Amino acid sequence: MRARAVAGAVAVLLLVPAGWAAFAPVETDSRDELFEIPVGTWARRMAGDKVEILPEEVRLTLGVRDVLVLRNLDEVPQVFGPTVMMPGQSFRLPFQSAGSYPFACTAHLSGQLLVVVEEFPATPWARLLWRLGELWSDSREHFRRSVRSPS
Repeated sequence: MRARAVAGAVAVLLLVPAGWAAFAPVETDSRDELFEIPVGTWARRMAGDKVEILPEEVRLTLGVRDVLVLRNLDEVPQVFGPTVMMPGQSFRLPFQSAGSYPFACTAHLSGQLLVVVEEFPATPWARLLWRLGELWSDSREHFRRSVRSPS
């Protein structure tokens, strides 16, 4: 009897957050996804450092976070697609269609950056999967940063 009560409590504890994740509206404070090119990036590369400041793939979601913002804090111009960003400049690129968009990018070690824009998670199942994906992505990024520069 006690095992049933514990199993029931565990089921409720799992179903309540899953229900919220599936049915709560998707909202954000800003639709911008900001990436900054730090001061000294070009100099470090010229010195032979294989510094990686941008991910190989940037994932955006229509209607949630669908504007890519690049800010050049470095001392030299950077190229993103057909745009040259002078030192101190930002470039804002809103996306209106889902798809994969490859760009030339001098701030990226490989010289290429892929932007993947996903559809808005309109159904409860899609919202649940989207939130789980965001949680996974945030956890990986946090781990990657903590491994790269331990406190």
